[in-house]
Amino acid sequence: MPLQSRIERSMAGDAPWLFLSPHLDDAVLSCGALMEAEAQGREIVVATLFTESGPEPHTRATRSFLRQCAVPDAAKLYQARQSEDRAVLAGMGVQSIHLGEVDALFRRRRKPPLLGSSAWDRLLPELNHRYATYRFDIALGRIARDDQALIRQLRGDVAGLMAQTQAELLFCPAGVGRHVDHLITREVGKGHPDNVVMYSDFPYDLTATPDQPHLSKMGFVPWTWDTGLDAKPRRIRQYATQADALFPDGEIPQKPETYFVPGHTSDTA
Repeated sequence: MPLQSRIERSMAGDAPWLFLSPHLDDAVLSCGALMEAEAQGREIVVATLFTESGPEPHTRATRSFLRQCAVPDAAKLYQARQSEDRAVLAGMGVQSIHLGEVDALFRRRRKPPLLGSSAWDRLLPELNHRYATYRFDIALGRIARDDQALIRQLRGDVAGLMAQTQAELLFCPAGVGRHVDHLITREVGKGHPDNVVMYSDFPYDLTATPDQPHLSKMGFVPWTWDTGLDAKPRRIRQYATQADALFPDGEIPQKPETYFVPGHTSDTA
């Protein structure tokens, strides 16, 4: 008889599960089919970490993102995104928690190099942001030094949620695509080695591959879920501010969800 994975063993019972979502759509994008199926028989909670914008002046990368979302006012966009997330998860029978941290696009340095120079801030806001660009900062997978304190704080927040929810499993992103907010969320999840399951970040995993050396070092192996995928595109489209930007051709691929679980005998026996 094959050894059971951490997920399969938990599926035999009805203990709560806690999902960590970097942004206001990631959990459904990557785990929506499994969450909706399991919400019929257990408590599912999604805690989204980065749920807030920041004030102007915005970087060029941020302005480009706002144009893609067709909502030029960042505060209004994130209010809409929060409402979308609550509605989608409620429709799935899933609880939602928003932790209120600022998205990487908007996070500013703790000690800006041009402190007190509002003229320079307006002229070149990149200088005062932790991640000045998307391509060469946010998507490059280098967590800013200023974010180390944030990681420590979030670990405490999530430890509190684990105690509050009594979750048996804690799902976090594997960091496919190397977005810094996803990597930060991964670091937070790894603080619970006896409970953690990693998920492949969709749609990043359509074009990028998992960090196999990292997963191998942890002893994690893939586990796939392919039930209920037909309903998933409808849920994703309910994130109306994001769906067109994420899938500009209008087609949402039905890709089986991939999870990474401990593969060693002590966990699966």
